[in-house]
Amino acid sequence: MYLFNPLKFCEMDQPLDGRGSLRGCWSYSTLQAWLPILSWLPKYKIRYLKMDLLAGLTVGLTTVPQALAYAEVAGLPVQFGLYSAFMGGFIYTLLGTSKDVTLGPTAIMSLLCFSVVGGQPHRAILLSLLCGIIQAAMALLRLGFLLDFISYPVIKGFTCAAAVTIGFGQVKNILGIRGVPQHFFLEVYYTFYKIPEARVGDVVLGLVCLSLLIIFMCMKSPPASANTSTFSSFARKLVWAVATMRNALVVIAATLVAYSWDAYGYHVFTITGHTSQGLPPFRPPPTSDTTPNGTVVSFGEIVEGFGGGLAVIPLMGLLESIAIAKAFASQNNYRINANQELLAIGVTNIMGSFVSAYPVTGSFGRTAVNSQTGVCTPAGGIVTSVIVLLSLAFLMPAFYYIPKASLAAVIICAVAPMVDYRVVAKIWRIHKLDLLPFLLTFLLSFWEVQYGIIGGVAISGALLLHSTARPKIKVSDHGVVVMEVSSGLSFPAVEHLSHIMHSQALQVLPPRSVVLDWHHVSTIDYTVISELRDLLRQFELRKVTLTFAGVQNSVLKVLLAADLQGFRYTDSVDEALQMESVDLLSD
Repeated sequence: MYLFNPLKFCEMDQPLDGRGSLRGCWSYSTLQAWLPILSWLPKYKIRYLKMDLLAGLTVGLTTVPQALAYAEVAGLPVQFGLYSAFMGGFIYTLLGTSKDVTLGPTAIMSLLCFSVVGGQPHRAILLSLLCGIIQAAMALLRLGFLLDFISYPVIKGFTCAAAVTIGFGQVKNILGIRGVPQHFFLEVYYTFYKIPEARVGDVVLGLVCLSLLIIFMCMKSPPASANTSTFSSFARKLVWAVATMRNALVVIAATLVAYSWDAYGYHVFTITGHTSQGLPPFRPPPTSDTTPNGTVVSFGEIVEGFGGGLAVIPLMGLLESIAIAKAFASQNNYRINANQELLAIGVTNIMGSFVSAYPVTGSFGRTAVNSQTGVCTPAGGIVTSVIVLLSLAFLMPAFYYIPKASLAAVIICAVAPMVDYRVVAKIWRIHKLDLLPFLLTFLLSFWEVQYGIIGGVAISGALLLHSTARPKIKVSDHGVVVMEVSSGLSFPAVEHLSHIMHSQALQVLPPRSVVLDWHHVSTIDYTVISELRDLLRQFELRKVTLTFAGVQNSVLKVLLAADLQGFRYTDSVDEALQMESVDLLSD
């Protein structure tokens, strides 16, 4: 299997350029880093083409129905899902560093987009441009490390809530009821309130589609054996193909059923209806909007209306895509460049805004299909994009008859695995305090998804700051007070350290000497030095000693440079205790 490695560096034994320098070599290496296609394209082999074509075709047949369905989640006309699904394949082939990742509309990004723009196409397109600019800027500034501040419990809390929100939001389409508000709590109430208005045709079709999708998801190929016959091998491949392309097959079948009933004059299904035919025009995204009553909304007012979503959507898009890329890179034994991934996503969203796309990111489901099909290079994405373009060019009239119940079934089956209820038990067993950001993110996301993420990040940050401000200090009595500090010390921890030292040593009668075991302390700052200077002065006034033991070299250099009066240190706690014993005997 081809191992994709986009980063190549110049070796010193390579030939010099005409001026006797390595400038030309290094410049080409830099170009390879920015355009990873230059690393794998010269090594491309014919046998890769077969696998890339097969993978691209398979993913394309999965992408089309999912893109149509996710446009519904974003509150946009279904063609906008396809508008958003083809640019990623072309851009990622040039800039991506994973052979497996596919970029396009996803359930989570669609939900976030709806929460910010409320299903207004012009604003969704502008949001894609702004998100892309933010993401590309982060890549150029090497700010990918900021994603490290979003903890795993926050991510799981958000994805679980998003899956519930998206899944339940499709129940109304399964039932064929209308006039249900979009806010989650009102949506729950009115969905149950309007159950008597459910359309029998939609309910039956929706349940049949759900059942078929579940059956296809559970289909497994028979285990391979050494004497497997040609027929058995063909059967396994057929079963795998049907299971992989289940979304397309179910939507096509449902469309044929709806068309047949409609042709006989029986309008028993809620169908997608009219969609714009043809490829989207290539033009700059709109920088203003017009409300239904004719009021012109300026660029500044639109951006102001985006609010916190303008920060949340780019970050969540990056987080989702990079997490997927890392997972499949580890599974398939190659490495990715996180900042280059940011650039690929950012450029995809920027260019996508010129073809009426809303924000996209990496799709876990389609990436898994891509990998399992045996894709060899990112070129498989080009085939997927071509299939989407062909669908836009020739198949849009057929999309008129797609039942909304079938698209709802596709969405529900796509998001159901995201509800990871087992993670609660795992967090409880491993680190109970992490349930706080998980639960806060989960609950707030039902109110507004961006509030859930912001709230989860905030409480995770508060827990992180609390651990920094309250490092564990183990106190033991060895004739003198020994205090073992378990981590680095910075300015938030100064007051805590000072309080413990006063309460354990200086505020008792008689005052007691202290040995500070600092073998775990690797960092200190100026505020800590200032507080230590004051503590040494107080210990000296009380005529008791303060000894530092096991100080690391990097910390010791800082302490010595501070020229603390009365500062003394030893290599170990035992040596410090022996020193204290000698001092007591001499007294």
